[in-house]
Formats: sequence, structure tokens, C-alpha cells
Amino acid sequence: MAIARISEIVASAKTLEGAIQTGLTRAAKTLRGITGIEVKRIQAKVEKNKIKEYRVHLNVTFVLEG
Repeated sequence: MAIARISEIVASAKTLEGAIQTGLTRAAKTLRGITGIEVKRIQAKVEKNKIKEYRVHLNVTFVLEG
């Protein structure tokens, strides 16, 4: 029987896909056994009526070792 855990992280980048990938790449540096991610929330920083940065809140699911 496997036990999984979920960790929520926030990441940002110039593009939506970039923000998601940045979050996953950073999570993979310290979490082993990542099996999936869920984008819970998308936000954007706006300046002068233009999107300057995307921010995503991710749930990262990983299997606990042991």
C-alpha cells in the first residue's frame, strides 16, 4: 500500500506554462516520487493594462518512501 502526500507551492514566470514548469522543476529538487500536479489557482500581475507575470498555486502529489 502506497501513501501519498500533497505539498502546495506557488511559482511565477512570464508565461503560464513557464510558471507551471518552474514550480514543478523546483519541487523536484527536494521532493522524490512526484506522481502528479494540480493547478489550483492562476493569478496574474498586471501593469499598465498588460500581464507582466503569471502566478500559479500548485498541489504537488508525491509518494512517501518507506
